[in-house]
Amino acid sequence: MRKILVVGAGQSGLQLALSLLAEGYDVTVMSARTPDEIRRGWVMSTQAMFGNALGIERRYGLDLWQEQAPQIEGLHVSLSAPPGERALRIPCPLDEPAQSVDQRVKMAAWLELFEQRGGTVLYQTVTTADLDGLTRLGRYDLTVVAAGKGDLVGVFDRDPQRSVYDAPQRGLAVAYVHGMTPDPLWPVPHVSFNAVPGLGELFVIPGLTNSGPCEILFWEAVPGGPLDLWAERRDPAEHLKLTLDLARQYTPWIYDRCADVQLTDGRATLSGRYTPTVRRPVAELPSGGVVLGMADVVVANDPITGQGSNTAAKCADSYLGSILERGDRPFDREWMGQTFERFWSGAGQAVTGWTNAMLQPLPPHVQQILGAAAANPTIARRFANGFSDPNDFQDWFMTPDAADRYLASVAAG
Repeated sequence: MRKILVVGAGQSGLQLALSLLAEGYDVTVMSARTPDEIRRGWVMSTQAMFGNALGIERRYGLDLWQEQAPQIEGLHVSLSAPPGERALRIPCPLDEPAQSVDQRVKMAAWLELFEQRGGTVLYQTVTTADLDGLTRLGRYDLTVVAAGKGDLVGVFDRDPQRSVYDAPQRGLAVAYVHGMTPDPLWPVPHVSFNAVPGLGELFVIPGLTNSGPCEILFWEAVPGGPLDLWAERRDPAEHLKLTLDLARQYTPWIYDRCADVQLTDGRATLSGRYTPTVRRPVAELPSGGVVLGMADVVVANDPITGQGSNTAAKCADSYLGSILERGDRPFDREWMGQTFERFWSGAGQAVTGWTNAMLQPLPPHVQQILGAAAANPTIARRFANGFSDPNDFQDWFMTPDAADRYLASVAAG
């Protein structure tokens, strides 16, 4: 039985570990925190997952919250121009419901499930020196690094040809709340995407947290602008107040739904910023051992397109396929590189290109698409479903010529 070590207990690491376990592999996970510590910790992300990624989870019995989590039926895109005035509104239905489960709930449960199913968990923080020692001892046939934060990311070199940015493109601020009222214009559960051109975006995402269904208020602020007030971590109450003050000024239709909101718990806020980066997938450690990076260790995109957990799920699924196909042959450096390239060409490249483009001012052809979508449900639906399969955007959204062809075909009937 082949032995595989997964360092990191997030979406990609635990999904890969659980699916490998189901396929008969001897799998060990290294987690910096226990399930109880995760549940009691600070929120970690917004994690809206769309149909394709949720389908991957279901294949291995990992979609545990179908009955409890709000079923997100679409995206509601609004444009605030000038700031504070709603200039455009586009309801965009999804073909399959999306879902957002607080990672404190999800990862704690998956860790427990992994142990129940016979996996081994080592609860400890892992440094580069620890990783070097593990590979030198040769206990595992393959080591996969899925810890997207901290010291270990530094062993993977930045890929300058695939990394467009060298600085953060948004300041990020998240608050999980109870008490929001439904959108009176579209009362079904949906992700509300509110763009304030030149300044940033406010997202509202229905979710499930430790205390039940909730809403996630998520500001993305253009650095140096009037929304960029999140450089330092604030007290949770102050964080929520600022979130709402900005909503009142820039997206009052969202603020109107927030008269009775309160934080879901004392650790329901998150803020920070990072540089979108693609890293080389294979790292060589001081003793000569090699390890494979996955998901946001090697492809870290800005969350403006809500693709972090989706990309992590797709990366884990792609790596799983490569591991199963490898059989008894060695997991060498060449195989690791090929494994990443398979994921990159299948999912990573498209989502990275789309996400990087959405961080820039919207070009005229995208403005034309959104304007057409406001009047045409077919276009709006295709835009929404691109969040499940971003590869589709290559065919109609990413270039002026493709947009012209598509809009002409829709107009022709």
